[in-house]
Amino acid sequence: MNRIFLETERMVLRELTEADAGEVFRLNNDPEVMRYINGGRPMSIEEVRDGIMPKYLQTYERFGGQGNWAAIGRETGCFLGLFNFRPEAVDAVDDFELGYRLHRSAWGRGLATEGAVALIRAGFTELGLSRAWAQTMTVNTGSRRVMERAGLHHVRTFLAEWPEGEIEGSEHGDVEYAITKSQWRAQS
Repeated sequence: MNRIFLETERMVLRELTEADAGEVFRLNNDPEVMRYINGGRPMSIEEVRDGIMPKYLQTYERFGGQGNWAAIGRETGCFLGLFNFRPEAVDAVDDFELGYRLHRSAWGRGLATEGAVALIRAGFTELGLSRAWAQTMTVNTGSRRVMERAGLHHVRTFLAEWPEGEIEGSEHGDVEYAITKSQWRAQS
C-alpha cells in the first residue's frame, strides 16, 4: 500500500512505487515538461525504470520518509505529476527543497501552487522545518510564479553548471526562492 503524505483539495500526494515507472516515463518524455530540467531531451523507459525510479524510491529511506511524491487527482485518480520535498543532504533535516513537475494537462489550474502551499505548511507545522526553498532557471517564469504564489521570496540569482549540457536560457542563470518559518508565520 502506498503511504499518503498529504491531501489537498484536489490532490493526494503519495509515495511513488515501482509501478509508477510508466507514468514517470510519460511525464519525463514531454519536451515541454522537461524543457527547464534537461532541455527536453527524451529518455528511454530503461533510463526511468533502472536509473530514475531507484533514485526516487531511495529518498524515503535516505531522508527519513521524505522524498518524491506522486500527485494523484482526487476526483479522477489520474497521475498528475510529481512533487519533491526533502532535504538536499542527510544532515539538513530542517531545510527542505521543494520541486514539482506536472503533466501539461495539469498546467494553469493552480495545482502546482496548491501542492507547494500544502507541502510548505506541512513542513513548518509537522516536520519542524526552519526553511523551505526551490530553484529554477531564471527564464522559467511559470515555475517562478508558483514559488511566489506559494509565499517563497527571491533569494539569489546565480549561474549553475548543467550536467545535461547547455539548456536554452541557462545563460541567464538560475534563481533560488525560499521562505523561513518566521516568514511563513507572518504571512499566514
